[in-house]
Amino acid sequence: MPFSVLMSVYRNDKPEFVIRAIESVTSLQTLKPAEIIIIVDGEVDEALHNILKSLESTKDYSFCITQLPENKGLGNALRIGTELASYPIIARMDSDDVAMPNRFEKQIKYLEDNPDCDIVGGQITEFIGSENNIVGKRTVPCTHSEIIHYLKSRCPFNHMTVAFKKNAILSAGGYIPWHYNEDYFLWIRMALNGCKFANFQDSLVNVRIGKEMYARRGGWKYFTSEEKLQRYMLQNHLVNIPQYLYNICGRFALQVLMPNNVRGWLFRNLFRDKI
Repeated sequence: MPFSVLMSVYRNDKPEFVIRAIESVTSLQTLKPAEIIIIVDGEVDEALHNILKSLESTKDYSFCITQLPENKGLGNALRIGTELASYPIIARMDSDDVAMPNRFEKQIKYLEDNPDCDIVGGQITEFIGSENNIVGKRTVPCTHSEIIHYLKSRCPFNHMTVAFKKNAILSAGGYIPWHYNEDYFLWIRMALNGCKFANFQDSLVNVRIGKEMYARRGGWKYFTSEEKLQRYMLQNHLVNIPQYLYNICGRFALQVLMPNNVRGWLFRNLFRDKI
């Protein structure tokens, strides 16, 4: 089953990280993608621009590189990339992470063996600096029923690990810009559209993080984005009023009231598995 890989890059991406991410989804994979779609979200520096130009001339893989005139965010870039994909299966990948070598082989076989499944993701490990310096693991549920239950309180997929059916994404409205939560918003709409979900128990991607990544997941704008998602689920009867209130009160305490260092400690110790 041929499939596309979808990535977005923007001005803050480091060229060496982009090269490593691309290498991990092409030459190092046990199952190769038929095409790699890269959306360039606004102007980038000369070094990254030259790397992307060189990819267009490679004969080893089919690269579809689309330059957007200005940065409009990940949701917009992924919406365009999804529409450009030539194949019915699209695998997401972030521009600074490292895919496990058998990631695509596992996911494509699963989708072939389970034709009712619309999207399959997996677990992630997180590293700082060296890829061997694993500092955490984000675990998400694996079965459809567990994922639907989890979705009512937290995002049930690690976005950079998912492989999905293009028509299922488009039928749910596709990616829509949403501050830090374009993926969560999409999964909610797919659930309402009757899509079938799955996750592997295995880690599929090693994710590059910064020391302050956990601490930055806060502030009023971040909270209002998530509150609107919770309200959307309430309006569409995915959650009831008590669960909506519980979810937004917890988020308000974590994202607005807590200092960054406390929030960072909680993410590292309560929302990530120990390695």
